Amino acid sequence: MSQLQRIAIAPSQFQQGQILLTKEQQHYLGRVLRLREGDRFIAMDGKGKWWLAQLAGEQAQVLESLLVETELPVSITLMVALPKGNGFDEVVRCCTELGVTCIAPVLSDRTLLDPSPQKLERWRRIAAEAAEQSERSFVPTILEPVAFNTGLSLVIGHLSFANSQQYICEARGEFPHLKHCLQPKGHRRFAFPQGMTSDKGQETIVIATGPEGGWTTQEIENAIASGFQPVSLGRRILRAVTAPVVALSLITASCEV
Repeated sequence: MSQLQRIAIAPSQFQQGQILLTKEQQHYLGRVLRLREGDRFIAMDGKGKWWLAQLAGEQAQVLESLLVETELPVSITLMVALPKGNGFDEVVRCCTELGVTCIAPVLSDRTLLDPSPQKLERWRRIAAEAAEQSERSFVPTILEPVAFNTGLSLVIGHLSFANSQQYICEARGEFPHLKHCLQPKGHRRFAFPQGMTSDKGQETIVIATGPEGGWTTQEIENAIASGFQPVSLGRRILRAVTAPVVALSLITASCEV
């Protein structure tokens, strides 16, 4: 299976044992990947379903369903204060590879970027491409950017505190290291969450990383009041695009089964 090419499709494209290919997908399979009539490839719908398919003109015949178990045993929501420039592109790409469930970009007091609607579509496309490359079963949800305090309210509104851990990363201050705070319970996840976090019975980890210059004191206090624990990612000052990757790496190492 690893030798076959993979493409992401919309769930609606799967109909009665066939996959209806878009013009772009036909071009990609035929002109870019050089597949011909009868060649096989793997289609994934980003919601946990994979199929072995055979190219047949403008559509593909589904040969069999595939079982792929590449997801983490916990649901991870990453709140990221948007970095300047195109740095968030790499955050989305790397964190998708590492297994993030949902990415919630937020605008903090020190955020320098004013994202356009086109940026959101770009980030979602990057997530889909990274999920294909890393053989994820699911494509992470990328939410619309909101103010940090709004993001806190949205996250808290979707959490079951009996099965959740919330952390905010702060570079300065005497806070415990994230690796010493993680408490994975090893619950196996079978369904991708429809929205921000996992189902109420599944363990969720929320991790927030700050902008260039770090969070303000008020933002840290607001996060603590919302149930977040301040943590450190080490003694060095990390870039705004590095911190999310380090945080996800620590969580993955802690909870991977």
